Amino acid sequence: MKQDIVLIGLNHKTAEVEVRERFALSGVQEIERRLVGGPVREALVLSTCNRVEILVVGEPDAEEKALATWAETCDASPDDLRSHVYIHRDLEAVSHVFSVAASLDSMVVGEPQILGQLKDSYRAAVETGSARVVINRLLHKSFFAAKRVRNETQVASSAVSISYAAVELAKKIFGELKGKRAMLIGAGEMAELAAQHMLRSGVEHITVVNRTLARAEELAARFQGAPAPIEDLYDMLPQADIVVTSTGSPTAVVTAKEMRPVLKKRRNSPMFFIDIAVPRDVDPDVNMLDNVYLYDIDDLKEVVEENMASRREEADRAREIIEQETTIFADWLRSLDLHPTIRDLMESGEDLALRELSKTLRRLGPKSEEEREALETLVLSVARKLYHEPVRFLKRRAMEEGAAERFIDLARRMFNLDDEEPPEDAHADRKRHGQDTGHTKSGNCE
Repeated sequence: MKQDIVLIGLNHKTAEVEVRERFALSGVQEIERRLVGGPVREALVLSTCNRVEILVVGEPDAEEKALATWAETCDASPDDLRSHVYIHRDLEAVSHVFSVAASLDSMVVGEPQILGQLKDSYRAAVETGSARVVINRLLHKSFFAAKRVRNETQVASSAVSISYAAVELAKKIFGELKGKRAMLIGAGEMAELAAQHMLRSGVEHITVVNRTLARAEELAARFQGAPAPIEDLYDMLPQADIVVTSTGSPTAVVTAKEMRPVLKKRRNSPMFFIDIAVPRDVDPDVNMLDNVYLYDIDDLKEVVEENMASRREEADRAREIIEQETTIFADWLRSLDLHPTIRDLMESGEDLALRELSKTLRRLGPKSEEEREALETLVLSVARKLYHEPVRFLKRRAMEEGAAERFIDLARRMFNLDDEEPPEDAHADRKRHGQDTGHTKSGNCE
């Protein structure tokens, strides 16, 4: 019954932005459908600007299938991909997922965006049908671990976002942003955060350029800026001193060729581009042009490191929580065998019977030892008979291929054998969104 848990990934720590954009994944639900089957029983794909990870549960060959599917999607060979990825197995994979959810593995440790991205990916996997017993449990427990870290430590205190780091970098370049004119290309959450930070830093005016004009109008109105459709991008660029890009485009939206006329109109006045998208929105050749300063998401590490220095001790405390939750999850994995569940079920019934007997004896008053033993035998016998049919049912289902884990997990939850309180998002897997959430790059970055 044991299933291997394998997580394969690359992130901002292990791969430069060139590698991350080469192996970025979009249309994740279609990939999950291709993954499930054969040795893979469950799958979840997470793709952000700072990480791409595939989580699979299944037989030992599941790891090879996940690598092959990922490589094929990116027109690469499994050996080529293998040279760039880390692979975590079983409890290492569990601990890693918990750390990602708690934002301990993010470029900006403690930032909240990654938890939302992970929840979106989980919901997509539920819709696809590729998240089942183990991934359902693992992701719900990761959300719980993240909540504990946030409530019991200060690791998220004063945590900045990638957008904040981008604006801080701009301030280092210009000295101050007062009176500068800025442009946002893309209108997602990261663009919104960047707009807030830029206005606080004294930026005079913001233009929002987006493929969906209605969204650009909505965001621009919030910051008293000006909206523009993506078709007007190069007409608007000469007026911008600072450009922050965060679109979901798979190809560059700003190229060196199109930028030359823009610079001519600006009469050599410098322009600052900060590209926090992966794949990148700005062609790297743009940085070769005079009076253009281009930075990508990897250039933000220095700013992020300065912010992290004061929270290292809290991060250590958070990692202790992750270890605790990983141990609890390991116990649950072991309980998915039939015999521990039967034992826990019978013990639960007997404990309940004895507690109720104790209450009754207090009301009845003094009884002889023989009477107490007779009553105890009676209640234990009733409890065992009540649980006899559920145990028979579990034993029958355990003989069916692929059904045992589902029914054992259901029984453990029905009888609360793990003594848990239902999490706030216990029914997230029942939500329906109707769309492939796909690549979560657009407007979002951990």
